[in-house]
Amino acid sequence: MPKKDNLELPRIVKILDIVEENPDVKTIFFEDDFEAYPGQFVMVWIPSVDEVPMSVSYLGEKKGITVKNVGKATSSLCKLKPGDKIGIRGPHGTFFEATGDSLLVVAGGIGIAPLAPLMENAHNIGKQITLAFGAKSKSELLFINRLKGCSRELNISTDDGSLGFHGFVSDLVEDILKKQSFDEILCCGPEIMIKKIADLAKLNGIPLQASLERYMKCGVGICDSCAIDGFHVCIDGPVFSGKILSELADFGRFRRDACGRRVEL
Repeated sequence: MPKKDNLELPRIVKILDIVEENPDVKTIFFEDDFEAYPGQFVMVWIPSVDEVPMSVSYLGEKKGITVKNVGKATSSLCKLKPGDKIGIRGPHGTFFEATGDSLLVVAGGIGIAPLAPLMENAHNIGKQITLAFGAKSKSELLFINRLKGCSRELNISTDDGSLGFHGFVSDLVEDILKKQSFDEILCCGPEIMIKKIADLAKLNGIPLQASLERYMKCGVGICDSCAIDGFHVCIDGPVFSGKILSELADFGRFRRDACGRRVEL
């Protein structure tokens, strides 16, 4: 097993198990001797294909990454079988720190991946957790039984109305904040959604932590592909405070593509 001071070096791990969460999402389990915190990511090398960042969605003895099939690299990951091997670097980046006692956790789609272990850890030390989880449809909701076990209140929204609140999760959160108060909001999902949650947090005077997603090539602050207003998401993030996000001109408006061009979200 790798020593902790060698975690930035790539190592090969064997896939132990694969769970199909839905037709487009799989969780890949592997065994590796690293300590990660909720919100951190690993760089995953798919032999002969690519290397991509993935949030760690399970933090126990068996580590897990939850993969949505959206392109060449993730499609290749989703085709792997137990016994196959992948490369791992990391964990990298900042992480969620639940400092309040009453937490509102907000997830959009696959953004639940880094938040699920955060909820489990916070629940285990007695924090009160309310979850607002949004997806396009009922079939895209992940980890529901897992989340029920660590949340005081589970609020679901779907864009198509197939389960729970009919509409965007940001509208659901707006309703929740009219009825309840929280010490902190922790959030991950599409950036447009995060921007709306950040605005609601500021309006209600609630501290926010949110995880951003950006195109990454290196994961260690060298390539500049994940740059946003002087910060690098791979080393200064992916988890940022609401205060920092409020100072980023590109937040909620622009990202960079694979060629480094600034494009609208």
